[in-house]
Amino acid sequence: MALANGTSTIAIDRGEQKLRTLIDPFHRAITYLRVSVTDRCDFRCVYCMAEHMTFLPKREILSLEELDRLCSAFVAKGVTKLRLTGGEPLVRRNIMTLVSSLSRHLTSGALKELTLTTNGSQLQKYASELKANGINRINVSLDTLDADKFSAITRWGDLNKVIAGIDAAQAAGLQIKINTVALKGVNEEEIASLLEWAHARGMDLTVIEVMPLGDVDESRIDQYLPVSVVRARLAERYTLEETDYLTGGPARYVRVKETGGRLGFITPLTHNFCESCNRIRITCTGTLYMCLGQNDDADLRSPLRASESDDLLYAAIDEAITRKPKGHDFVIDRHHQRPALPRHMSMTGG
Repeated sequence: MALANGTSTIAIDRGEQKLRTLIDPFHRAITYLRVSVTDRCDFRCVYCMAEHMTFLPKREILSLEELDRLCSAFVAKGVTKLRLTGGEPLVRRNIMTLVSSLSRHLTSGALKELTLTTNGSQLQKYASELKANGINRINVSLDTLDADKFSAITRWGDLNKVIAGIDAAQAAGLQIKINTVALKGVNEEEIASLLEWAHARGMDLTVIEVMPLGDVDESRIDQYLPVSVVRARLAERYTLEETDYLTGGPARYVRVKETGGRLGFITPLTHNFCESCNRIRITCTGTLYMCLGQNDDADLRSPLRASESDDLLYAAIDEAITRKPKGHDFVIDRHHQRPALPRHMSMTGG
């Protein structure tokens, strides 16, 4: 089959109804959905938020039941990996109700992985329950092991609480990948020690370039450290062996011979990862962004609430995927210090 603009689709049977899997205009299968369950967070990281944020009124936020229905519609259309994000997803009230409900798609085999990205602050409370509901692997955002520096980066965070959360997650049997944002003059001399700490605990580490999303009260050029520089410095100290390991996300991994662990790089600025993009993002208000780095979006809340049938929702999803762009246009340099987009990362979801 083909859409009006020539986009290829594939028809598959889902019970009594035929649904098209999601193939974008560049013939990329969309199999990975990242869902922001809240724009709220208990941290105020300097590269993610302004210190004094105005959050969305609760009436605009999808209910947990609506989020479940929305996610399930995407699973029916071929999404096999679902990541819950925020803000901080674990601060959403009754979030485990949603996790428990979505786990049925793991049991049925329709979903290959249900996971989440967290700052770790609530892990001590929820780790065992996450594991019990089919989540096997999570990402924890952590940019430093220095308590004072951690407080400065997160503004409100407590490093001891995060480490206790990581301890609880590992005790529960969760695999953990540490996500570290490379920040010039802040943690660039600490990345090697973060790598050795993570690998000693059996955790992967991924280094990420700061992304120019939202006004965060600081200069992006002052924060921006190219991951190519980080990699070159690490290569002077370690043997970085190329691998074909992939998790379905944008990271490209090497194996560190000296530690035996994996090291990932996410490089939206120095080398974008758009050519193989299989990802879309939904905000907690039901807005679908076909690309993290573009403003084009689709309202899914209206068709979701307009009918108990999912027909309008499926049609809106199909139309939106025909507008997925080839890639983003992130730039940070002396001429591009303002945010590339006005929305904060916490609004779109990590």
